[in-house]
Amino acid sequence: MTQAPDLSKEYPRSPTEILGGYVHLARMVDKARAKEAGTLGEYIYPCPLDRMLLDFLSVDPAAFSKALAAGRSDDEIVAWLAAHGTPRSPAEIDAWNRAFLDRRPDTEEKRRSFLEQRNQVAPHRTDVTTWADLLDLDEGRSVPPR
Repeated sequence: MTQAPDLSKEYPRSPTEILGGYVHLARMVDKARAKEAGTLGEYIYPCPLDRMLLDFLSVDPAAFSKALAAGRSDDEIVAWLAAHGTPRSPAEIDAWNRAFLDRRPDTEEKRRSFLEQRNQVAPHRTDVTTWADLLDLDEGRSVPPR
């Protein structure tokens, strides 16, 4: 049985980490496991970024949570997604990954929120313009200058 992380004490994996060919999947797995275990802390599952991946895979968040609650490993979750999600070609996955990693605030309200958060963490990092980079920066991971 795979142990759920305690996200009140540690961070989920980076949104840039690849699991089963998908960026963000490892992070979403960590958050969904933590939610099931009651150790989600201040994180949200499913957040809008999680929903983007779940929608791309045509998987319901509750079904995904139920699959994780069965104690499946990361590899078993990847296999479960292959069996229960919409099959995607390598080209579709690559395009989705690139779009996800390049996702930026798409409204003025989100842009203000993004800049406020970035300026609290690292105001000198004006090169950080994507949600994935902001999450990594906020959680103390290295973000190479762009």
